[in-house]
Amino acid sequence: MDGALSLALPTRYGQSLTVKPINDSKLFWKSYDENNIVWFEDEFDMKQIASGFSNLRNDISKRLIQILHVAQRLNPDFLSGNNGFKVESKLSFPRTWGLGSSSTLINNIANWAKVNAYHLLENAFDGSGYDIACAQHNAPITYQLIKSNGAQKNKQNVSEVNFNPKFKECLYFVYLNKKQNSKEGIERYRKNVTNISKEILEINAITQKMIKCKHLEDFEALLNRHERIISKLIGMQPVKSLLFKDFEGSIKSLGAWGGDFVLTTSNVNPLSYFKNKGFETVIPFDQMILK
Repeated sequence: MDGALSLALPTRYGQSLTVKPINDSKLFWKSYDENNIVWFEDEFDMKQIASGFSNLRNDISKRLIQILHVAQRLNPDFLSGNNGFKVESKLSFPRTWGLGSSSTLINNIANWAKVNAYHLLENAFDGSGYDIACAQHNAPITYQLIKSNGAQKNKQNVSEVNFNPKFKECLYFVYLNKKQNSKEGIERYRKNVTNISKEILEINAITQKMIKCKHLEDFEALLNRHERIISKLIGMQPVKSLLFKDFEGSIKSLGAWGGDFVLTTSNVNPLSYFKNKGFETVIPFDQMILK
């Protein structure tokens, strides 16, 4: 959010968007979950999109219209004809997982509208844009937000990197059974953080060392150091001290603290440990990360 260098790993899981033109001047939208079951469905008059009309049945419809309206502002030719569309969005992971369902949708809509996905995110939501970068790459990347003042748009420094650690069989992703609201996480962060130039430099160094790390013990030390820095900045306890004090490896929060996934390190498969604690989704590194 404030320009620290981050290491980002695109996942095998994602979201697709299929768009078919129709003769009717309406937009028919269906969203499917990972089991191909419709979890959201609505239809809109094309005039609603042009006006950004928000008096709709539910928050999902309002947010969708907001994104489409912003996309149309960025590209006036988008959705400007007389025909309508049948649109289907499909997730390949459970919606509760918090793997970027909103950001991948924004990236897909940006591709459809032929607009800059970062600009669409910036105008429709708040966020760093790092998960937009993940949606646009099939390899590990470093991501850095370059914040601009005034009317200038923020810029993004994205570089593909070689991150394929020898100890990756010791890395696991564990779902904490609740999806965090990214917007609320950002607001909480903003309330707690002021001048963090010193911490940003330290995090930049940690990220660079993580990429080059050859030994699990060194990687764990970097994870622990990163957790201590963020914990102090946002005034929240690290998840390990809250939930997993007796776990032998390292645990690092991902995304908004307190939910979604954590990255864990373990020399043995930790599935039984986390299952005994009530956390049954434990995914090895190679099953989560896109190669």
